[in-house]
Amino acid sequence: MSYSLIPKTLSLSSSSPSSLLPFLDKTSPPFLKSSLNSTPNKPIIVPSIKASLSTSQSPILESSKSDLAGQLRVEILSESLPFIQKFRGKTIVVKYGGAAMKSPDLQASVINDLVLLSCVGLRPVFVHGGGPEINLWLGRFGLQPNFLNGLRVTDHSTMEIVTMVLVGKVNKHLVSLINKAGATAVGLSGMDGRLLTARPNPNSSQLGFVGDVARVDPTILRPLIDNSHIPVIASVASDETGQSYNINADTVAGELAASLGAEKLILLTDVAGILENRDDPSSLVKQIDIKGVKKMEGEGKIGGGMIPKVNCCVRSLSQGVRTASIIDGRLPHSLLLEILTDEGAGTMITG
Repeated sequence: MSYSLIPKTLSLSSSSPSSLLPFLDKTSPPFLKSSLNSTPNKPIIVPSIKASLSTSQSPILESSKSDLAGQLRVEILSESLPFIQKFRGKTIVVKYGGAAMKSPDLQASVINDLVLLSCVGLRPVFVHGGGPEINLWLGRFGLQPNFLNGLRVTDHSTMEIVTMVLVGKVNKHLVSLINKAGATAVGLSGMDGRLLTARPNPNSSQLGFVGDVARVDPTILRPLIDNSHIPVIASVASDETGQSYNINADTVAGELAASLGAEKLILLTDVAGILENRDDPSSLVKQIDIKGVKKMEGEGKIGGGMIPKVNCCVRSLSQGVRTASIIDGRLPHSLLLEILTDEGAGTMITG
């Protein structure tokens, strides 16, 4: 959908869309400003004040600025209503990582979006990794990060640092940001309340303490979600003997979504989504079903780091999750675009 966020009382002219931007005060949603900037040759001019635009000191202009900004906000809220009604009371699982975690501006965007969705009645569960932070702390301890087929080789010393960083630092930092933004977050790891039980990865002889999810027990999550708290979950867990394992955060998010009967799984990534042509960012596939995904995999169109993400989505869909989306976490307010508009912010996979 092209954004129909503009009041029907406004008209289009052929001048620059930047003519609207002065009307948007600091409280206007940033994604609205960016969407207006990206719409060529379609500025919106209020007919009654066209003649006043050249007079920057006009009281009529100043009043109209305020009126228009308010009208735009009302229109945005009004057009969001069907989406809010669709998802209100539904659980969504969001995996957070990549550029959206490294950039302070994108981090603030994701946190604010998450809190907004919680405020309008959605039930978000937030799963995170923390690769760059782990690499930083490994360096401080004189250890070199080592990867095999995209997975971190995790010996005993590395596992201690992974647990320290993900559970003790990254998790609590995210909890603090969400609380500061006005929601109530509760930080957990897969170890807490036996939320996740791990098992060794089939390549454990090479990867060390890298695990898969053997079982999920969401008992500890349900009262938190029912009371409008936001669980923030670090992707580490223990096996039956108490040995800790580092688990891929995409995998954790997918298994949690399935166990909670989530309406939607969302994976934030550093790419636009699934591409028909991996070398052409404009070839984004907006929506596809499991059959189509498997066909693209067979044709070699899905490769590299996208394979585990797609497989995670397919597995969660096969276990009852309604839709799974791989979205561009580099895009400000990508969560809101994915949930509250038809346009979306990446690729949605359906069962």
